[in-house]
Amino acid sequence: MSTTTLKLPDELKQKAVAAAQDLGVTPHAFMVDAIRQATEAAEQRKQFVDEAKSAHAEMLETGLGYEPADVLNYLRHRLESPDIPRPTAKPWRK
Repeated sequence: MSTTTLKLPDELKQKAVAAAQDLGVTPHAFMVDAIRQATEAAEQRKQFVDEAKSAHAEMLETGLGYEPADVLNYLRHRLESPDIPRPTAKPWRK
């Protein structure tokens, strides 16, 4: 395990120490967990953006897409029944 030094503004460090005490962990453990959570969130966001770019490219290539109302209806019904079929892609080019 490597060592990294963080220079924090005094106010932020005091808040981190107080939050760590409230949670019953050390300031070090609190900061490590905060960095882990931020890293995971950044990775998830990157994956989401990559998937969106891929879907956009596929839509441009195939000329197929989904009506917004069909997607909304699908999502609403999926909350009740996970087996609901996905909406059908339709040509969007005129």
